[in-house]
Amino acid sequence: MFFEYPKLLWLLLLPVLLAAHYLYIELKDRKPHLRVSNATPWKAGGGTVLRWLRHLPFIFRIAALSLIIVALCRPRSSTQVEKIDTEGIDIVFAMDVSSSMLARDFSPDRISAAKDIAIEFIAQRPSDRMGIVVFAGESYTQCPLTTDRATLINLMKEISTELLEDGTAIGNGLATAVARMKDSDAKSRVVILLTDGVNNSGEIAPETAAEIAKTYGIRVYTIGVGANGEAPYPVITPWGVQVQNMKVEIDENLLKSIASQTGGSYFRATDNTKLTEIYSEINKMEKTRTTIDSFPIYKELYGRYALAALVFLVLEMIVKLLIRRLP
Repeated sequence: MFFEYPKLLWLLLLPVLLAAHYLYIELKDRKPHLRVSNATPWKAGGGTVLRWLRHLPFIFRIAALSLIIVALCRPRSSTQVEKIDTEGIDIVFAMDVSSSMLARDFSPDRISAAKDIAIEFIAQRPSDRMGIVVFAGESYTQCPLTTDRATLINLMKEISTELLEDGTAIGNGLATAVARMKDSDAKSRVVILLTDGVNNSGEIAPETAAEIAKTYGIRVYTIGVGANGEAPYPVITPWGVQVQNMKVEIDENLLKSIASQTGGSYFRATDNTKLTEIYSEINKMEKTRTTIDSFPIYKELYGRYALAALVFLVLEMIVKLLIRRLP
C-alpha cells in the first residue's frame, strides 16, 4: 500500500496532540472539593463502569479523526499487473488546404466536412498514433505522430485554407507525411492523402513521393474530394462574395497510381455521406496487434478508511446516549 499524498500524514500529529492534552487533564492531580466521613458508597463500584465509559467517546473521536486523515492521503494498492493487447497502426493525414477546398458541394464546404469526418475517424481509433500534414502551394506538419487525442483533434479543428500559399503541391504533402513516419518502428504505417485538385506546385513530383513511400513500406490511401462535373464555389467580386459553379478537376489517374504503387487504395468522395463511408472502409483495413507494456492496476483504499471513520463517529454518539441513560 502507498499514499498518493503522503505529506498529509503529518496531520496525524493532530490526534496525537489531542490525546496527550486529554491525558494531561485526566491524570493531573486534583484536590477534592467535597469532604465526607465515609467513602464506602464510592467503593461499592457503582461508578466504575461509568468512569470507563466516559472515555470512550473521546477515543472513538480520535480514531475517526485519524482514519479521516489517512483517507485524505488517498491510500492505494498496486499488487496486480495487467498486459493489454491492442490493435494499432501509425496514420498521418495529408490534407489539401488549397482555396478550392472552400467549394460547397459538401456541407458546409469541402474542408469543413473533411475535418469533421476525420475527427470522427480519429475518435474511433484510440490505440493508433496519428499525425496531420497540410499542403497547398507548400506543406508543413500540423501535428506530429501522437496518441494525445485531445491535442490531435484541436489541431485538426484549426486547419483552414489560409494557412499556406495557394496551390496544390501533392508531392510535397505526401513527402512530408512520409518523413513524419519513416523512422517509426510500427509494423504498419499509413498515409491518408485527401485532395480536390491537380498537382501544380511544389518541388517534389507526386510520383517521386510515392516511390519514397513505397521504399519505406508506407501504404497510401488517396481520396479525391469533389462532386462530378461542377461545384458551387464562393468567388470575391466587386459586389461581394458570390457563389459560382466551377469545373471540378481531380487527377484521378495520379491518385490511383499513388495508391496502387504503395499498396493502398483510391476512393472518390462526392458528398459528406460518401466521405464518411470511405473513412469507415479505411477503418476496417489492416490492423497490427501490439502489446502495451505491463502496468499496475491501482485499487483505491480510501473508502474503507472513510467508512471506518463513520462507524467510530456513530459509536461515539451511541456511547454518549448510553452514558446519559445510566444512573
